[in-house]
Parts: sequence; C-alpha cells; structure tokens
Amino acid sequence: MTMRRIVVVGNGIAGLTACDSLRSNGFDGELTVVGSEPHQPYSRPALSKALLHGDDGLQSHELPAPTHEAIELLGVSAAGIDPDAKLIRLDGGDELPYDGLVIASGSRAKRLAAEPRLDGTPREIMLRTIEDAMALKQHVAGRPSVVVVGGGPLGMEVASGLLHVGCQVTLVSDADPLSRQLGDFLSGVFTSAAARRGLRVVNGGRARLIGSDGGTRVALADGNQLEADLVVSAIGDVPNIDWLAGSDLLVDGALRVDSRGRLRPDIVAAGDVAFFPTRHGLARVPLWTSAIDQAKTAAAGLLRGDAAPELDFQPYFWTEGFGLSLKSVGFTPVAGMPDYQESGGEMDSMLLHWENADGSGTAAAINYRIPIPKLRRLANAGPAALRPAAPAKL
Repeated sequence: MTMRRIVVVGNGIAGLTACDSLRSNGFDGELTVVGSEPHQPYSRPALSKALLHGDDGLQSHELPAPTHEAIELLGVSAAGIDPDAKLIRLDGGDELPYDGLVIASGSRAKRLAAEPRLDGTPREIMLRTIEDAMALKQHVAGRPSVVVVGGGPLGMEVASGLLHVGCQVTLVSDADPLSRQLGDFLSGVFTSAAARRGLRVVNGGRARLIGSDGGTRVALADGNQLEADLVVSAIGDVPNIDWLAGSDLLVDGALRVDSRGRLRPDIVAAGDVAFFPTRHGLARVPLWTSAIDQAKTAAAGLLRGDAAPELDFQPYFWTEGFGLSLKSVGFTPVAGMPDYQESGGEMDSMLLHWENADGSGTAAAINYRIPIPKLRRLANAGPAALRPAAPAKL
C-alpha cells in the first residue's frame, strides 16, 4: 500500500511525535496535521507542575519548534470521518483526503457542572490548556479560598501550587489522594507532606456542585457542603472520539488499537484517545511518556505494517508537589510496603522497589537523585541492579 498523503489529527505530544516518527521512518510525502488548539505543541504536564511556582510566564511549557515540515491546520477540529472514502471532515466544512491516518485527538477535562452560571461565568475551573492555566493564575492572584475536587496527580499538583501562592486549600477526594494511581504507601508519603504544608483533605464521597448564581458550593455524598471563593475540578478526562461517531472504528464506544497502534491497515491511533494492549490488559494510559511511546509505535505500524515492532509498554510516571518529587517506573498502583527501601540521606528522600504479584517490578524515587535508566534497571532486575558488577575472573 503506497501512502503519499498522511493526515495526523491532533497536535499534542502524540501528534507531534507521530509526525516526527513518520519522517524518521522514511515518509517523505505530504504530511498534514490538524490541531484544535491555535498553538504549536507544548508540554501539558508543565502547566500543573510549574504554573503557580515562580514568575516565568509559563515558559516552562514550551517545546522546540517542529521540524517535520507538515502542513499545519491549527485552530481547526476534525468533525467527522468517512473511512471507506478516506476523508476527514473539518469543522469549517472542508474535507481532507488521506492515504494514511493517525488519530491523536487526545482528551478533554471532565466537568462537575454541565452548565455555566446564567451570566456565562464557569462554575468551576479546569486545567487542561494554556488558556486554562492563565485563567487559573489570574483567579488565584488575590489568594482566594479554593476547593480542589479530585485526589489524583493533577488535583494534588494544583493543590500544591495553590498553597505555594498563599491560598487556603481544601482537597476533596473520594479515596485517599493518589491511592488509586500509586497505592497506599506512596499515597501516605504525599498525604503526610501535604498536611505539613497546610492542605486540608476531605473524604466525603463523590462531589457535585450546587448553589445560586452568586456562588458555588461543593456538596459531598455524605451530606456535607463546602464553600470557597473558587472551585477547581481535576476529576479526570474524556477521550475526544465524538468526531468518530457513526464510523466502524469504535468498539463499545472506545478506540481500541492492536500492539502496533493499528485500527486497520491505513489508520492508527495513539495517545490519550486510545486503548492499547499492555502486560496488564487493554488500557488507556493518559501519561506523557505513554503518548510518546504509542505514537512512535503507531507511526511505524502505519508505514511498515506487521514488520513494525510491537509496543512493549512499561509505564514511566512523575509528579511533583508539597516539596516532593516522585519518579516511578513500572505498573502502579503498588500493593503493600516496598520490599526494598533506601534512604537518600535527606528528609523524605527514598529509593523504593516492589515485587508485584505478576512477577514484574516497580521502582520509585522520591527526592532521590538517580538516572532514569538506572531506575528502570531497578524495576526490572530488583535491588541486585544497584550492586556493582563483580570483577571478572582472570
């Protein structure tokens, strides 16, 4: 199958990596990227990790300028697809033909409130885009009281940043913060550090927004209500698959790819939008490095088919907050106490390893300086990977 025109829908890190990987795999034809945001690709994780720390004007989100020489249609969204005719319909009414297609349309933030107030102002603030980050930074300039709903990595990072700028912050979570993502041990480390910094954590079950147009309150499943000047929602994301409705690409409402990122020979998908095979089954893994790994695999799968390497995914995750920096390699959440723990000599500095029930390993470093390749060796080979190799026998 000869491909002279490839379209990439999505201009986030998955779309950018797909474009670069297509070129590095030898594609020299017409490459078009469709991006719903009017910006060049940027680092989305930097928005929550750095937006409220320092006065850098959010330069930390910037990525190097693209070198893939694609035709860029920015501020334009895909509105539909005809896979048989190999056409993408754009929201302005235009049609875009393709020989090969990369679906990297990402995801959007979930909302607690379906509708804004009558005056048009939002009942809650989300953090997904540059515009969201700038709006949040402006809202907290006066140090309002804030309720953050969501105890995952995004909610905890936002709560840490809000405390840093002097806000009074309450975090609402229907489970111990970070426990679903990391497990009870690491959750406890972060929750203790957060409490020392002044974070109030409320576990009251699922939350909803109520209130008049004069303000917003957070109502919890246990009957309690919380009031604050500002509500920030960090309750997860939803894949951007609406534009694929009516096609045969969705299975039970989800975009499911094979181990080479393929939906069919001429269509691949990567990033937050896609479910893909892992050692723990089919999963959607909305992580920065996951999107990069998937996009590299999908680009090769589109051009080389069965000759392309399969994706053997090993998660890499990092988060920062409350004076802690965590990097982990391997599947999480981890169960129980670590089987190996080494102190880095400073408060909260730890190197950790878990042997998982399936025989795999997970390694984590908290405020501990260790190169990522060495952290991967610890995850894969256990604590033995940290010991120097025995001298060769003569």
